[in-house]
Amino acid sequence: MRELGRETHVVAMDLPGIGGSITAPRSNDKRTLARCVRGVVRQLGLRSLTLVGHDVGAQIAYAYLRAYPADLRRVVLMNIAIPGVEPWREIVRNPQIWHFAFHAVPSLPEKLVSGRQAAYFDYFYDRISARPSAITTRARRTYTRAYSRAQALHTAFEWYRAFARDERDNRRVRHRPVTIPVLYLRGEKEPGIELGRYVRGLRQSGLRNVAGRTIPRSGHFAPDEQPQEVSAALRSFMGLGRTR
Repeated sequence: MRELGRETHVVAMDLPGIGGSITAPRSNDKRTLARCVRGVVRQLGLRSLTLVGHDVGAQIAYAYLRAYPADLRRVVLMNIAIPGVEPWREIVRNPQIWHFAFHAVPSLPEKLVSGRQAAYFDYFYDRISARPSAITTRARRTYTRAYSRAQALHTAFEWYRAFARDERDNRRVRHRPVTIPVLYLRGEKEPGIELGRYVRGLRQSGLRNVAGRTIPRSGHFAPDEQPQEVSAALRSFMGLGRTR
């Protein structure tokens, strides 16, 4: 935000029920959350919008793109699989992605993780990043604090419990063409399926203008691991710094 804020207006929001947002949404399917994001966009009067989402935020950005394309100039999806968009079926069958199923179990994850958020989150920071040290102690404390309330932790697990509905929603619109430019970013060292498969899946879902780009020397947490590389990718995609 500091880097891009020198050239454009940048806004970040806590998702409903997380961090500074204390009101849980009525549902955690990504279409409902996209509607919440749109409420912020309209309240702030944002125009010529580039919507950037990482992980679950990217699932919400995809839902926003499908529901409200007229609001958007560009969309960036980062380090994520989209429910119902290939290679989704392969991902959910992968035993290395065990936490998708675990988080979807009613009530149990809250009981096991509550009070242990820092240790639980550290497992993922250390396992699926290329540079665990890049996710600083300060950042880890900030992220842990955002999920410290019982309702916030519950809300986060509800994102996973909504995947089946997200998949149905996304499959219903997959043949509707979208021409808005979309950039898919993935860490070079993120484990799993290679970048091109995600880009092809997005094209098959109806997105007609998709580009893929790798963030070098990064795993899953690209904005923390390689913030300058992410900023450079966004600047290039948004056309910042060019003569108009």
